[in-house]
Amino acid sequence: MEPHCLPEFFNYSAGPAVMPVTVLAQAQQDFLNWNGSGFSMLETPFTGDAYKKIHNHVRDNLRLLLNIPDNYHILFMHGGASAQFSLIPLNLLGRAGRADYVETGYWSCKTMREARRYCNVNVAASSSATGFDRMPEAWHLDSSAAYCHITSNETANGVQFFDIPNTGDLPLVADMTSDFLSRPIDVQRYGVIYAGAQKNIGPAGLTIVIVRDDLLGRAHPATPAVFNYKNQAEAGSMLNTPLTFAIYLTGLVLRWITDMGGVVAMAKNSAQRSAQLYQVIDASKGFYQCSVQPSHRSCMNVCFTLANDALTPLFLSLAAEEGLLNLKGHPMAGGIRASIYNAMPNAGVIALISFMQHFADMHWHHV
Repeated sequence: MEPHCLPEFFNYSAGPAVMPVTVLAQAQQDFLNWNGSGFSMLETPFTGDAYKKIHNHVRDNLRLLLNIPDNYHILFMHGGASAQFSLIPLNLLGRAGRADYVETGYWSCKTMREARRYCNVNVAASSSATGFDRMPEAWHLDSSAAYCHITSNETANGVQFFDIPNTGDLPLVADMTSDFLSRPIDVQRYGVIYAGAQKNIGPAGLTIVIVRDDLLGRAHPATPAVFNYKNQAEAGSMLNTPLTFAIYLTGLVLRWITDMGGVVAMAKNSAQRSAQLYQVIDASKGFYQCSVQPSHRSCMNVCFTLANDALTPLFLSLAAEEGLLNLKGHPMAGGIRASIYNAMPNAGVIALISFMQHFADMHWHHV
């Protein structure tokens, strides 16, 4: 991975997150005069051939990167992933009044609260009893449910699915916002995949929705037309003005991922880098602590605490002075969170490891 803009600064934000420097540089170059048109991509009409070419190219490249079968539609939608918390039940419930949800942390809990506005939620599996320190193993699916929903990676809790049980004929719906494009996935195991762009895809606001053909046409009559998956699929995600600049940037990110070796290379790199960080935590003799069970630890969001929580503000302050930015944990969890999405340069992981080791050496006597 190439270094980010200024090598002395590294951004570990959980989102909006770091983007590849080559993508930002290309966007900067194109900003005032895109493709010699004399105007910005921000000003390009979405009904024109120039934008349509980009739109279709991004969709086709995403299909190629993830080997998405032809019986799945790729939608570019507004509202971020949180809008999908409502749009999933609105689009998929049909005549069913029930849905299965798997409770694995902060974001799945938010998803469930929203779903309860539309249907009865069966908690098919939960790891709340162990403080969300792992993904649940025992699932109890409801035979009358319309679908089963999971959150593949919990950014606040630092847990990630690596083994997903087979739900059989029950459509599996996955919020992949925080690990989309970070590894290969078997799309055919899912009925719907959705992901907000601001982690590994592009800027905030855009949401990718991948939906299987047979799940279209089930929307509740009150579903707004622009949020109806069938309507957007039939219109090629141009039922209303799409997020043109965000989709253009997504195209640049997809090209960068392809040039770097595709999602297989992304997976290898994220596994190696997260393992290096967890090794530092585990070797610190308790100075740093990660409550997540080792086989369930996220490759995207490395969450940990200090044995002496009073040292946390100092850790964050000194880290920022060293150019290690946005390491504060989620407000719900506290502690430290290093988000190492695809575009995080390897140098950022090395710099954080060095700082953590030095900080522990200097402050061990406070534990």
